[in-house]
Amino acid sequence: MSDFYALVPAAGFGARMGNELPKQYLDLAGRPMIWHALSTLCANSNIKTVFVVLAPEDEYFARYDWSHCKDKLAPLYCGGKTRAESVENGLLASELEPDDWVLVHDAARPCLSAHLLARMIAELRDDPVGGILAVPVADTLKRADAQQRIAHTEPREGLWQAQTPQMFRAGLLAEALARSSNITDDAGAIEALGLQPKLVASDTSNFKVTYPQDIVLAELLLQQGK
Repeated sequence: MSDFYALVPAAGFGARMGNELPKQYLDLAGRPMIWHALSTLCANSNIKTVFVVLAPEDEYFARYDWSHCKDKLAPLYCGGKTRAESVENGLLASELEPDDWVLVHDAARPCLSAHLLARMIAELRDDPVGGILAVPVADTLKRADAQQRIAHTEPREGLWQAQTPQMFRAGLLAEALARSSNITDDAGAIEALGLQPKLVASDTSNFKVTYPQDIVLAELLLQQGK
C-alpha cells in the first residue's frame, strides 16, 4: 500500500517581492508565509510526512515554533539553484519508495484549503499518472510583440492555469525531473515523458504570492478561513 507525502521546495528568495527577507518568511497574518501551507499539509490525515526543502545556508526556519506540526515536519537542507533542482534533491534525500505519492506544493501558496487538498488526494489516489490542481483560464489572453503591443489574442478554450500541489508517484517524478531541463512545474516534466496528468478543479484562492500587493489579498483570505 502506497503512502502519501508532501514536499515543499523553499530554497528560493523571491526577488520580485523587493525584500531582503526570503519571501517564504515574510509576515503573513502574524506568521511566516510558509507556516500556512505547511500547517494545512501537516493537518491532512493522509499525509505521513511533510518534507521542506531548504537552502543549505537557511538560518530562518529553525527560529520558528513548529510544535503544532508534531512529528510530521521534516526539514531537508539540500535545496538547489532552481525549483526543479530543489524538488529533485528533496526526493533523493527523503528516500521515498518509488510507488509512494508525493504532493509538491509551493511555499508561496499559503491559502491552500483543507477541502481542496482532500479533494485532490481523493481524485488522484487511484490515477495511473497523477495530476495537479488547476483553474480554467477566465481572462482574455493577449500575445505581445517585442514592442509590448498586442500581436494577437490567444484563444482560451481548453486552457487551465496550473497550481500546486502537483501529485505524482515519487519514482516517476524523480525519473521525469532527471530527464528534463528548463521546466517550470513538475507536471511539465511528467508531460515530457509522454504522459498526461489529470487536471483537478481548484479555485482562485489558491494563488501564488508573487508581488507585494498579493500579501494583502492573502491575509484577507486567511482571515476569512479561505
